[in-house]
Amino acid sequence: MIEVPDAVRNMARSAGAEDWLERLPALVSSLEADWSISVGRPYTGGSGAYVAEATRADGAAAILKVLVPGLGNDSSNEAMVLRIVGGEGCPALYRHDADRDALLMERLGRPMFELGLPLARRLEILCDTAAHIWRPAPGCGLPTGAEKARWLADFIVRLWEELDHPCSEKAVEHALASARRREQAHRDEKAVVVHGDVHQLNALQSDGGFKLIDPHGVLAEAEYDLGVLMRGDPVELLAGDPFERARWLAARTGLDPVATWEWGVIERVKTALLCTRIHLQPLGRDTLRAAEAVAGLSMS
Repeated sequence: MIEVPDAVRNMARSAGAEDWLERLPALVSSLEADWSISVGRPYTGGSGAYVAEATRADGAAAILKVLVPGLGNDSSNEAMVLRIVGGEGCPALYRHDADRDALLMERLGRPMFELGLPLARRLEILCDTAAHIWRPAPGCGLPTGAEKARWLADFIVRLWEELDHPCSEKAVEHALASARRREQAHRDEKAVVVHGDVHQLNALQSDGGFKLIDPHGVLAEAEYDLGVLMRGDPVELLAGDPFERARWLAARTGLDPVATWEWGVIERVKTALLCTRIHLQPLGRDTLRAAEAVAGLSMS
């Protein structure tokens, strides 16, 4: 029997994937046999997948990841990103099974979260690491930024109704209006591969630097990744001028502060609702509070 972290169990149940939880031990056993690996202790930092240490037949350290179904993530998209970047900015991919939504990858070091770095330094590293991933990849089959914006808008509306309106309609409408603008702004010829979930829990030490795990995989404007950085650290965001982080991120990367701000508005509301649904507190409450505080604010 394997140990499944509580956060993964809660996420699976919220996604209606109780049957997956029941099948997971057998699924892991089948992967051990097919990939000639030995699976060890699970990691507890995430919620969207069962992730555990693994050892390959030659003794090499690896990571096994099996995605929770029903969350809108696709292991094939993640595998595509890992193949495109070839170990630059993300872990190397060893094996992938689309039918079982499973990946075997390079094992990395400690997460940035454990290092206690100040916010400004974290943002510098996360910006620079994400930039290693940004590159054109036309025809690769990843969803576009326009498609992602529509998906996020639908997800926000569905969760807001499901949770009986835990935030104001103003905050939701702000996110939906921002999603419409980012959808309309999408240009295939300017799109690059973006990670889609850049934060300190997903940044792990590697050879004196960091790599980003768990890429969602989108062909979008690079500002999408900066928007994810806008949603994080919500308490710190409200400690000063909330626009200042968007301006700083854009200046660091040479990107657009308005697009950065708008993706942040969308991601903040989405994440606040998701954290509320899976009982991830106090992050859910703090992020809802930040979403309410900036509702209706726009950069020009």
